[in-house]
Amino acid sequence: MAILILGLIVFIGVHCTRLVAPAWRDAQVARFGEHGWKGLYSVASLVGFVLIVWGYGVARRTPTVLWVPPVGARHLTALLVAIAFVLIVAAYIPGNRIKRAIGHPMLAGVAVWSLGHLLANGTLNAVVLFGAFLVWGAVGAIVWRRRDQLAGVQYPVGTLSGDMRVVIVGLIAWALFAFLLHRWLIGVSPLG
Repeated sequence: MAILILGLIVFIGVHCTRLVAPAWRDAQVARFGEHGWKGLYSVASLVGFVLIVWGYGVARRTPTVLWVPPVGARHLTALLVAIAFVLIVAAYIPGNRIKRAIGHPMLAGVAVWSLGHLLANGTLNAVVLFGAFLVWGAVGAIVWRRRDQLAGVQYPVGTLSGDMRVVIVGLIAWALFAFLLHRWLIGVSPLG
């Protein structure tokens, strides 16, 4: 469990620098340059991610069961994860109204993804992993949205066609992951 927690601290910590220590981050960008900072950020993120995957895999070998997921949790999780994929895609496809409405759909998507996985997994390692990402995603989305509002940030007005592109790409990505990649990468078939 310690490896998983260390990975979460590194990964989420790196991703929180702009949120909790913007002056320090700006000083590092000035010190190392934009590309140098992005390189360090990427390496630290990768190290954190590898530790998370390794730590979660180790913790899965001897799980501590906290609760048994209720009947139907798997299907509710599939729905929430589909919504999460759409939200995450909305952060990257321009011209959609979802980004304008939510402000930071990637963070909101991470929070929804985490919530879905918490419902379907009742082990301690799952609570640590998905709980950490739920808190990070939810707090980040709320804080950044509030900061945007205080700063008067306005996101571009989207279109119905932009929304449709986001939904279609998001659902295709979700289907590929749910029906093919999840079993191959994670070892679990989420829909049976």
